[in-house]
Amino acid sequence: MKKYGVLALQGAFVEHAQMLHSLGVEAIEVRLPEHLQGLTGLIIPGGESTTIGKLAVAYKLVEPIRQMAEEGVPIWGTCAGMILLAKDVGRNQPLIGVMNITVKRNAFGRQVDSFETDLLIPALDAVSTPEEQRKPFRAIFIRAPYIQGTGNGVEQMARLPEGPIVAARQGNLLVTAFHPELSGDTRFHRYFLSMTR
Repeated sequence: MKKYGVLALQGAFVEHAQMLHSLGVEAIEVRLPEHLQGLTGLIIPGGESTTIGKLAVAYKLVEPIRQMAEEGVPIWGTCAGMILLAKDVGRNQPLIGVMNITVKRNAFGRQVDSFETDLLIPALDAVSTPEEQRKPFRAIFIRAPYIQGTGNGVEQMARLPEGPIVAARQGNLLVTAFHPELSGDTRFHRYFLSMTR
């Protein structure tokens, strides 16, 4: 049976696990390298990227996750997870650093500047019911980053109306600046699951 991991060091990992369970999928909370064994895919949740990075180093998870990415295992980073997957974040902090993106941290300001907006994300139509086709996705941004630049192989999936890229894919790697696990809309999780078929 397929097993999906959610990195459970800090942040919104419970909500991702609940979303996966609601889709009938086994979700494992990952805290140690041995929890990565046999996973079909991995989600790196939102939270505080520096804290998650330091804990990932302390628990010796950085190299095994990097290796999974290089072996083609689907990995999805949301918010802080997007920062951790990026090759460049403009400062020195622990990164997995496997995706050809440059990310600006806390790009929209502090917690009080959090916001929600509707985004049209055509790629989600591939996993949508007839009723969901071309329906906007309610994106929740909390102290969110955005993608400042992309390199080879990166496909832009969504932008804010005023410009910055907030969702992208590079082969087996998926990132969102927002928190689909808080939206009640399972399309992004279904899209991620479809990457492993």
